[in-house]
Amino acid sequence: MTLFHFFNCAILTFGPHAVYYSATPLSEYDTLRTSVKAGVVYLATALVKLVCLATFLQVSETEVFDPYQEALKAMIGFIDVAGLYYALAQLTHRNISQNHKFQAVGLGWAFADSVLHRLAPLWVGARGLEFTWDYVLQGLEANANLVFTISLAALGSLMWLRKNKPKTLIPIIYTCAVIIATMPSITSYLRKVMGWHFPKVVGFELLTSLVMAFISCQLFILCQRPSL
Repeated sequence: MTLFHFFNCAILTFGPHAVYYSATPLSEYDTLRTSVKAGVVYLATALVKLVCLATFLQVSETEVFDPYQEALKAMIGFIDVAGLYYALAQLTHRNISQNHKFQAVGLGWAFADSVLHRLAPLWVGARGLEFTWDYVLQGLEANANLVFTISLAALGSLMWLRKNKPKTLIPIIYTCAVIIATMPSITSYLRKVMGWHFPKVVGFELLTSLVMAFISCQLFILCQRPSL
């Protein structure tokens, strides 16, 4: 039963990445190499973030929300944006369209994040004798992170790769990108200040990810219209 619970949680956590790749044109255009490169860039970015967090953040034994520490953490979180920029604009890709490029980069980035942060807790905890919903919720959180990451990659593609975008949409694009990039600090505020429990936070992340995905999709479509 415990091993069955582990496999269920693992499929919930990592399965959507494989489904997304096989169910979209990414598999037809053989963008796996691009996703792998993006995953490697993510691991390098995560190492830089880890060094910065260990250097500049103070270890707190309490769950009190510290605005200064959270602001510093949010600033360090923008290293992800820099890494995503490198993956989108500087890596050599096959001759694929901008639409497929940001999806492949976002997918590889999100998969590497799930492996790095969720595989070990699943392996250690989900095989325990006592059933808990925490690992199911972690799987749902990984799905929200997948949507967030692809949305951020889409916005980054508009910011860095598309030069003829309408000027009226630029503030909206940057605002949405900042919201997604600072989502860890937002969820930290909800947990520590608002007192939200993990299920409620995950529900918020899932709902917000769908909203941001819809907005990012509409912005991408609007930026592709020649009339604008």
